[in-house]
Amino acid sequence: MTDLATRARTLLDLHTAPEILVLTNVWDVVSAQVVAATEGVRALATASHGIAATFGYEDGENIPLDLHLDMVGRIAAAVDLPVSMDMEAGYGDAGETTRRAIGKGVVGGNLEDQMKPLDDAVAAVEAVVRAGRDAGIDFVLNARTDVFVRAAQGADRGELVAEAIRRGRAFLEAGAPVVFVPRLVDRDEIAQVVEGLGRNKLTLISPPGAALPAREMQELGVARVSTGPFTQRVALTALQDAVVDMVGGGVLPPGTRALN
Repeated sequence: MTDLATRARTLLDLHTAPEILVLTNVWDVVSAQVVAATEGVRALATASHGIAATFGYEDGENIPLDLHLDMVGRIAAAVDLPVSMDMEAGYGDAGETTRRAIGKGVVGGNLEDQMKPLDDAVAAVEAVVRAGRDAGIDFVLNARTDVFVRAAQGADRGELVAEAIRRGRAFLEAGAPVVFVPRLVDRDEIAQVVEGLGRNKLTLISPPGAALPAREMQELGVARVSTGPFTQRVALTALQDAVVDMVGGGVLPPGTRALN
């Protein structure tokens, strides 16, 4: 699939398929190639946290956009699958950042609302959708609401769910095909948000030790689950464990495979 419009349409269709879309987040070319070569993988997503960490930056738009886009472009060019970019909050101009990402071969992206006034958040969603339309592709915007990320400790869970639905509906009406609600992990709350947004409209992240299995998310009507920064942490955990064994007088893991 070399045509951007084809990749975009493929990515969009994967979000409405009966089977949940599992996106493993990658952070550089070799991680992208390893994931893309794994049986069953149908698309890729980048992780802003992982890319920033690769270059020594904290997450949160601290990595320069040019550097961020350069890595994303290298990833998109290295694989024959649709790639979605974590655009954070859009770097001050969500539409322009989307246009530049599309120019790098990206056909979808996450956009954080950071709990900005809803009108402002909706305007950013509309700018991303417009950039995709201007480029002639169905850009798959995964419009993220930070209702749970920024919630105060002890906040009323019912009110958080209601606000996630309110903002999510506004993003869907503005043209986003799906809504991302990080830190939503409770089964009943997930079911409520799916009911409020519709089946195959909600996307989630899978934090270790807290998330439901992907199969159960699928049964609840979740469209997609991603791994965010956690896949990089899986890799770094394996690296550190190997170093501990070597420093302690041992050997590298015997099951190590030549993946690069």
